[in-house]
Amino acid sequence: MTEMNILLAIPKILPVFQYGGTERIVWWLGKELSALGHNVYFLARPGTHSEFAKIIPYRNDISINKQIPQEIEIVHLHFEPEEIPEKPYLLTNHGNAIASKTFDINTVFISRDHAMRHHSETFVYNGIDPEEYGSPDLHKKRFYLHFLAKAAWRLKNLRGAITIARKSGYLLKVLGGTRINIKMGVRITLDPKIRFYGMVSGTRKNSLINGSKALLFPVLWHEPFGLSVIESLYFGCPVFGTPYGSLPELIPRQCGYLSDSQSEIVNALEYLDEYNRKTCYEYVMDNFTSRKMAADYLKLYNKILSGEKLNSSNPYYEQIAHPRFLPFYK
Repeated sequence: MTEMNILLAIPKILPVFQYGGTERIVWWLGKELSALGHNVYFLARPGTHSEFAKIIPYRNDISINKQIPQEIEIVHLHFEPEEIPEKPYLLTNHGNAIASKTFDINTVFISRDHAMRHHSETFVYNGIDPEEYGSPDLHKKRFYLHFLAKAAWRLKNLRGAITIARKSGYLLKVLGGTRINIKMGVRITLDPKIRFYGMVSGTRKNSLINGSKALLFPVLWHEPFGLSVIESLYFGCPVFGTPYGSLPELIPRQCGYLSDSQSEIVNALEYLDEYNRKTCYEYVMDNFTSRKMAADYLKLYNKILSGEKLNSSNPYYEQIAHPRFLPFYK
């Protein structure tokens, strides 16, 4: 494999230690590319530091082309600059479009469903760095469920997760939310079986997930990927959620249950102990590591360097009238 000079561009500070899914993905990608023998550069906000990559402080007041070193062979953007690079490049889109929009022809999406909804077939799954999580204790006695998301965001449906936990009789530990939330319509949760831990990270978050029997993830939108899903499966937690966006791709039958019915999810939790934690863990290690993500992106880098485009035509999103929240029936 020929070494490459690869620039990963994101207008954020790296590394990130709390919430910041995209930043963590970019960091892990850079780390793996470096481990594979490539020369990695981060074009990121001042304050970024790394032992494995060279840092170029990002400036939004000058052209991106003036910030790319001459030796760079390929530019991997994780945001949309005002102008495209003059060097060979690709662009990963990490979110959902909310208005009609046309994307660059070298745009990559992060799941098959995500690509399809933007009229593309080009995607690379995100992957986690197992070193950041440590070895899971798959034999640990577990007694609660967890919710892992930015809980103030109604699309993540914390309210639905709380209802499911109550009806199934489980204690629910909420990672990423607060007991009192004005944005949720002055929601005050006083139930002692619903415990809030705020924006936890690092070993604290890993320990909480590793003590959980399952992740509740009843999202009300088309999830582009779902890093919470992969993190939870890594620790042996099957996932119980809604069949929207990438989730049917990420969660095979042996690793969880999907339904748009609250009562069906509650019923499915009666069989929670039949899921095999090792199966969930090995599924992630086989399919969703940062090493696999880096290998998949390297294939696209080589495709671009050979003069090919990543899409046969420009991906696009066509805005249509639809409810803000997808169905979640009782």
